[in-house]
Amino acid sequence: MDEFSIRAEGLEKVIGEGDLQVRAVRGVDLEVRPGEVVLIMGPSGSGKTTLLSMLGAMLRPSSGRIFVDGTDLAALPESALPDFRARRFGFVFQDFNLLTALSARENVEFALNLAGITGARGRERAEGLLKAFGLMERLTFRPEKLSGGEKQRVAIARALANEPAVILADEPTANLDSKIGHEIARLLRRAATEEGRSVVIVSHDTRLKEIADRVLWLEDGEFRAMNEMATDPVCGMAVEREGTPHHVHDGQTWFFCSALCRDEFAADPDRFAAGAKVA
Repeated sequence: MDEFSIRAEGLEKVIGEGDLQVRAVRGVDLEVRPGEVVLIMGPSGSGKTTLLSMLGAMLRPSSGRIFVDGTDLAALPESALPDFRARRFGFVFQDFNLLTALSARENVEFALNLAGITGARGRERAEGLLKAFGLMERLTFRPEKLSGGEKQRVAIARALANEPAVILADEPTANLDSKIGHEIARLLRRAATEEGRSVVIVSHDTRLKEIADRVLWLEDGEFRAMNEMATDPVCGMAVEREGTPHHVHDGQTWFFCSALCRDEFAADPDRFAAGAKVA
């Protein structure tokens, strides 16, 4: 059996044709072991979501190969992919993607049904997960009655329901405040540590570095070394050291995502420098 839950080799994705052609992903290699959390960061339009879609068998690469639990995705016909996704992957999205007509329990049960787990067994599994996530009193609530944090906990329960080898999360903390975002991050970390799932997260949220085993930077469809990046002390975004606004304070150079953040820092540098560090 492959030692990696996910192994990608030379992934390329070309979108469009002629003068409108864009290489969204360029020669990406990636290996993720069971129990590992990999965080992929990068600016908007860098190819993060495109890469995640290919890893999750939702988008075919233009070239390259992807192996999930040793299965070559390229060898699977299109008709086999929905069942493969339902059994091998759990997905967590920024906007939760819960079915509004279903209750919290029914949303989790639906994922189980797709994976072939139905009836009382499916209901017990759904209720057990939601209880473990502190949602026992919300089983019959529809999404509009849930807070953002509760919706994301339902979404993670749904992602874990079919006991997948791999969890793919696209900006899972983006719509959440700091406290709830931290709770969601801990749930994803626990899924890796306690259950041996491979977790791949794409996000702008630097707080997720705390739970990651590895942090990768994707820009222009390619991975770059993180030592080329710095952290904006005002907003917390990872930024390049070259060609970006910067400010020198007490002999140290600070880098910023925008002139706005630089100017805010310059107005009161001690406020930001005390609790920040260069990435």
